[in-house]
Amino acid sequence: MRNKQLSLLLFCSICFIWGTTWLAMEVAVSTIPPIFATCLRFLIASPILILLAKIFNQPLLFPKGKNKWIAIVAIFYFAIPFTLMIAGEMYISSGLASIIFANMPIAVMITSTIFLKLRLAIHQFIGLFIAIISLYIILSNELGLGLGGNNLLIGSSALALAVAMHAIMYVMVQKYCKDIQVITYNALPSFIAAILLFCCSLAFEHVDITVFSTPSLIAVAYLGIFASVGGIVAYFKLGQISTPFTASICFLIFPLVALTLSTLTSNATISTQSIMMLLPLLSGIFLTKISINSTYFRHHIINKFVKVKS
Repeated sequence: MRNKQLSLLLFCSICFIWGTTWLAMEVAVSTIPPIFATCLRFLIASPILILLAKIFNQPLLFPKGKNKWIAIVAIFYFAIPFTLMIAGEMYISSGLASIIFANMPIAVMITSTIFLKLRLAIHQFIGLFIAIISLYIILSNELGLGLGGNNLLIGSSALALAVAMHAIMYVMVQKYCKDIQVITYNALPSFIAAILLFCCSLAFEHVDITVFSTPSLIAVAYLGIFASVGGIVAYFKLGQISTPFTASICFLIFPLVALTLSTLTSNATISTQSIMMLLPLLSGIFLTKISINSTYFRHHIINKFVKVKS
């Protein structure tokens, strides 16, 4: 299969997997406590990832001198943020949750500016401003309409905290662990996260397996196999054979998939006014990802502009 065809297949797969992940979390947490559900997710995913590490001859341990990051990643990338994500969906719809998480590129850009001294171009500042204002209007609109009240605030805060933690971890890994293989980064930390979450669930949750529904168990299995393994592998493979920009466009598409599924499967959806604000929100995110100095821009956009002017 040629790279262009494979890229398209991977891109569509990622958008579908990430878009359906939010509905799966909503279904999973309907009968399974959030900490235990996340524990099961990683208990399913980690053996597969460990097996893939063996198949592709990737180490399970981080490079010498960086093994402390295994625990850090396990706690602050896997255990806490993923629990916050699924717990947030106890209070807000899967569609709204996906919209909040779609702002991950914005969060990464802000944290990169703070910790890595990244310099932003003027169009990125504009995109950042548009995206933040649009998200603020969406959340304010939903709160103003009373669609969930305190529940909406709790759920949105949980998702926002998960996004912030993921963004900080992404930047820290770029700074200190950039040379770590993708499967290595995910395999052992996700297993450790599963063990830690199991202990936390025993301490803080009342787990009654007799009330677990079949759809919830299927949803957890889907999260473990497809979201935590398939989505990760597909995303980084896409980044290898195309460009990081192409891969990041998935963040503009999967919320639309999640919103569509949320509307079709439940009555809990966001208002029409908020849906209309999706255009400026996604446009703002798109602006932050464009590199004005890119070859594509110079040869296609600028050249066309020069021809028109002449």
